[in-house]
Amino acid sequence: MNRAECEKLIDAYVNWLRQGLSAEAVGEACELTTPFLDRHNDHLQVYATRRNGTIILSDDGYILADLRTSGLEVDTPKRKMVLDSVLNGLGVRAENGQILVEASANNLGQRLHSLVQAMLAVNDMFVMAQPRVASFFFEDVRAFLDSHDIRYTSRVKLAGKSGYDQGVDFLIPKSRKRPERILQAIAAPKRDNIFAYLWTLSDTRAARGGEPEAEAYAFLNDQEQAVGGDVIEALNAYSVIPAIWSQRSEYVDALAG
Repeated sequence: MNRAECEKLIDAYVNWLRQGLSAEAVGEACELTTPFLDRHNDHLQVYATRRNGTIILSDDGYILADLRTSGLEVDTPKRKMVLDSVLNGLGVRAENGQILVEASANNLGQRLHSLVQAMLAVNDMFVMAQPRVASFFFEDVRAFLDSHDIRYTSRVKLAGKSGYDQGVDFLIPKSRKRPERILQAIAAPKRDNIFAYLWTLSDTRAARGGEPEAEAYAFLNDQEQAVGGDVIEALNAYSVIPAIWSQRSEYVDALAG
């Protein structure tokens, strides 16, 4: 993709985001409805309140309460570790059952973006925690990389042209044979998650300008159901390699080289 194409994708994303956002006063809070969908296809909502001169952005306890309603408690050391890893990587935290972050007028947009990313990530990672699935998909991918001695850094933040930091799951450094590789573990390969990853890539590619373009991979979980052809086509259109999890052995050489 050239720079003009990247700019068009950014414009399309911003327009879609603006059209899908709405706000309403609820008591002392501002309820923001976003265009992003949870696993029930409901729009994610964020609540903004003022506390001691700062703005608190919160999910009002929705994400973790929804998981408990579905029979999943974040009460084991591994689940707490995974949750903390996701939240810390995006600069947000869990407090009294809520996922929240503090913001000021200067960084409100970036902090709101980080909170929505965290809500999507927690929803995506824990949706796979069903009785027949032994571990979270992110951990499965990390174990796969470790088993093949593939060097990587996990939970990396990359600066984007938009001014927002974008989180990626794994960054594999360049070698003499291959360029840098960006790898995302997508447990639920659906429209919102794919679109969010494409936005991340386009935003960071635009920020890097003349640097050699990194190879981009998306590990797509097909343990629960087959990955749709529309997902594959969308990734191919933006030069992302769709790595189907059941075919993961095919990508070892490209990632380890």
